[in-house]
Amino acid sequence: MITKRILILCAMFCLFSVQQSSSKGLRGLLHYGDSMLMQRYKKSNIDTMYITRPQTKWTLSGRINMSGATLETEGQTVDGAFKSGIRADYKSTVSLGVNYLGVSLALSVNPAKLMGKYDDIELNFSTYGNRYGIELMYQDADSFTGWDEIEGQPRVQFSTDDMSLKTWNVNAYYVFNHRRFSYPAAFTQGYIQRQSAGSFLLAVSGQGQRAEISNRDTNLKVINVGIGAGYGYNYVPARYWLLHLSALPTFIVYSNTSLSVDNMRIPLHYNFPEVILTGRGAVIRQLGNMFVGATMTFYFTNIGDEHRLSIRNTKWLTRVIVGYRF
Repeated sequence: MITKRILILCAMFCLFSVQQSSSKGLRGLLHYGDSMLMQRYKKSNIDTMYITRPQTKWTLSGRINMSGATLETEGQTVDGAFKSGIRADYKSTVSLGVNYLGVSLALSVNPAKLMGKYDDIELNFSTYGNRYGIELMYQDADSFTGWDEIEGQPRVQFSTDDMSLKTWNVNAYYVFNHRRFSYPAAFTQGYIQRQSAGSFLLAVSGQGQRAEISNRDTNLKVINVGIGAGYGYNYVPARYWLLHLSALPTFIVYSNTSLSVDNMRIPLHYNFPEVILTGRGAVIRQLGNMFVGATMTFYFTNIGDEHRLSIRNTKWLTRVIVGYRF
């Protein structure tokens, strides 16, 4: 009996020792991971007179996002000049995100989609760094309102579910003055801009589009790639304030566009200069460990010749931000 009790006590002691060892191992692993993240977080090659990291590890933020897109055409036919424009339904989402030492996780919901009042799909991905960054937007829309106008005739308004439009936009940038000018300070609040600074920027832009109107047997396919340069500026008018404005025009160096109506192909000729313009703006206000603000990203593309056929695209995304660091 005594031997059995001794064996039970030994087993319990071994189990407790294993648990303690596992617990210490897990704590050690978590501590190592935290140290690595902290080292990476603080390692940035920046001029701390102009840019600094927040002193806290965690950031909790909420955002209200709204986006929209339009497509306009203008040209000439045997019947005279024509113009047209369509607009997809506006999209609104609410998102909640958490950031720990530069590693972020966010969840977004679309209230209208949850209620069955919105069927379009939109995906947005962005990563902003002090030296370089990239944005990617994709939209698959099939609910439109628009208008047609032919020379000498009144404008006609219409709404259609017979059209589908798939669009993607991508923009990548490189910052020359990355030690003093910070994109993340304006758009992700991963840095704090302490003094005003600007920088010249290099950029590569791309756009792809496919539109189909089933009741008119119309198909449009667009692929554009542009290369260019621009300028961005972070203005700090007073302590705890940040105003950002940047413009990145890129000239299209590759264009592959085709339009067909009723199985008849309409040629689209390259007409220099054709551009993809990316504009960004932001207003951020620090309130102790809390911050509030708004950001906007705007894309504009112009291709073709208005005396034959030109196509203009606009795409915009705005965000209202509230966050807390701890």
